[in-house]
Amino acid sequence: MTRRGVLAGAVASAAAVGLAGTAAALPPATIAARRKFFGSRNVDPRTGRVRADRVVISWFGCTSYAVAFAGRVMLLDAWVPRGAHSGYVPTTVAEVAALRPFAIFIGHGHFDHARDAGDLARLSGATVVGTAEHCAQAARQAGAPIRTRAVGAESDPYGTHRRFRARKLRVSAIRHPHSAIKAPDVTDPHAPLVPLPDLSTNLAHPPSLCDLLDTVGHAGDAEGGVLLYQFRFRGFRLLWHDSVGPLIEDAPTLPALIRSLPRSDVHLGAVQGFGQLTNGMRDVRSYVQAARAPLFVPGHHDDWGVPVVSTQAGGYRAALEAELARIPAADRPRLRWMEDPAHYLRPRRLTFRL
Repeated sequence: MTRRGVLAGAVASAAAVGLAGTAAALPPATIAARRKFFGSRNVDPRTGRVRADRVVISWFGCTSYAVAFAGRVMLLDAWVPRGAHSGYVPTTVAEVAALRPFAIFIGHGHFDHARDAGDLARLSGATVVGTAEHCAQAARQAGAPIRTRAVGAESDPYGTHRRFRARKLRVSAIRHPHSAIKAPDVTDPHAPLVPLPDLSTNLAHPPSLCDLLDTVGHAGDAEGGVLLYQFRFRGFRLLWHDSVGPLIEDAPTLPALIRSLPRSDVHLGAVQGFGQLTNGMRDVRSYVQAARAPLFVPGHHDDWGVPVVSTQAGGYRAALEAELARIPAADRPRLRWMEDPAHYLRPRRLTFRL
């Protein structure tokens, strides 16, 4: 396949190539939300249709992304970060729902990934895709009938690989482990990674009582299993996972399975995890080397919660760059660094040609 590369700056508008200008118009709130998330050059101002010749990815915190994949709008994870702070991410659940995604893909069920899945599905009509446990949890949260599509269960062993189609996208969903603390790896020693707290976010954006209580109420949401996804269409491949587990100890055959997938163009991967407390960024490198993508985009590294994480993305950059430098140059991906809050809802950072 021919590699398209990242469009680092604005995508040339080129007379709105790929916009469905004759299609029926979507509601004004949807048009406004899509133009905000995906960029005015990528969304028809009359109809709200997104360019069919682009993949546009817009980060809205932790490992949540709004994605326009060949004109098809979907969400990866479903949480607008709040609780430790309010208003840090420049959007709301209602505005994300206004995007009218056709599907919400859940990586795992903890609140910082799936808290808003039920509400977003109820408000938008999207189908929640995940394990049976993720779907059941979203349905309970919605308090009303929603569409769901279960792709396996929490009881599936690591490496269970399910393939399906979603709006002409070819999708692979692979069961893999959540991040976890393991004994220090004496064969590959790392210093513990514990970024220093930065309370400036909380001081500048203190949590509202409502947001704080909501987060406390969902702190015990179950994992429900963890899924890694690859999406494929027209030769473009996107790999995404919202946790970074200890593959070496818990799933040693998984790297080979991930490598067996068609090579991804872009890898969106969590970098913050419990494994960092004993093995630094070792587990991140395991996923990156297995994915073989030419571009790696870190997630789950922003200032989304105290005390698990209480620093901005910059607290992870040096350690991540040092770990990636250990990969042989011929196999090392380019790093597209995402910084909070500067790169929230900045689609020009992650716009690709099909």
